[in-house]
Amino acid sequence: MDYIICHYSEIGLKGSNRGFFEKKLVSNIKKAIPENSFSKVKRPSGRIVVSLTDEADKKILKKKMKKVFGLAYFCFAKKAKSDLKDIERETLKFLDEISFEPNSFRVTTTRADKSFKYTSPEISRKIGAAINKRFNWKVDLEDYDLNLFLEITKKGAFIYSEKIRGDGGLPVSSSGKGALLLSGGIDSPVAGLKMMKRGLALDFVHFHAYPLVSNDSIKKAEDLFDILKGYCPEGKLFLIAFAEIQKKIRTTIPEKYRIIFYRRAMLKIAEEIADSRNADTLVTGESLGQVSSQTLPNMRVTEEAVDLPVLRPLVGENKEEIIVSAKKYETYEISILPDQDCCTLFNPRRPETKADLKKVLKLEKELPLGELIESAIENMRVLT
Repeated sequence: MDYIICHYSEIGLKGSNRGFFEKKLVSNIKKAIPENSFSKVKRPSGRIVVSLTDEADKKILKKKMKKVFGLAYFCFAKKAKSDLKDIERETLKFLDEISFEPNSFRVTTTRADKSFKYTSPEISRKIGAAINKRFNWKVDLEDYDLNLFLEITKKGAFIYSEKIRGDGGLPVSSSGKGALLLSGGIDSPVAGLKMMKRGLALDFVHFHAYPLVSNDSIKKAEDLFDILKGYCPEGKLFLIAFAEIQKKIRTTIPEKYRIIFYRRAMLKIAEEIADSRNADTLVTGESLGQVSSQTLPNMRVTEEAVDLPVLRPLVGENKEEIIVSAKKYETYEISILPDQDCCTLFNPRRPETKADLKKVLKLEKELPLGELIESAIENMRVLT
């Protein structure tokens, strides 16, 4: 039988709470990979072990596992009994099946089971000698073609030759739940991924101006959602028709304040959705000073519209840094596709950059926001 051996880093620092985070990670692994690919998932000795079935497709599993936040790395492994002879036998069988012929190798052993008869260096030397005798490969501890890893646990030894890096962080949902305002742009998907990496489970709220503009932004939001739900399978996408609210703001509010009122209305709607989904925070892709609506005074005025805290994980990042993350998580190519974003509809020529809260609250009394928000929520579409 084949196994996936999963290791974490940050979770190991959680002390008496480590079990809580391990259980979340186990649950997320089970949700991420196909049901027919594993028979059980256990967490012995500071690692998580996934027992694979004959139906398991390693290419699919590798792609799915890389989207599980909380993993430092994982490995596809074979198992031997906690007996040096069996470890040697299974190691040689494992090496018979590798896809390339190395000229040099080393053996790296770790012992979670300190009661094992031999020390880690002794095991490495003995297994290394058997490999050298069988294959005539050169031992080289520094400049090697193959690093064979042995993990000795109380319930057996695991053998593997490749560590596949994960993204680390914390398991999704271990830090609670939020709602991300998902535009079709570069920033908001990256903001969501950063918060998921910190353990926040997310729903996604997209505002569009269809049919006043094309449905391109809806299509982009759906495509981005397909990527994001790979990291948070239980998240939902809420599609909100925003055009009627924008038209009312356009005819009621002074031009330079339109974006402020768009943002306040969006936050209010997102808060209603968050409350209905038992979420405790809102998340945006705002970066300080990047555009007119993202000055400090404007952020303060827009955030005042809601009671839930608003998290802005990109607030101190520049565009180049955000693009690097977008490319890493493969959202960039979708985000740069042309579309007609609802925020550009009826855009002011000279937007306010230092909004005054008292003036905004006074102007807002002229808007029937309650009715508009209720109508938008009643007519939203929800995708899973």
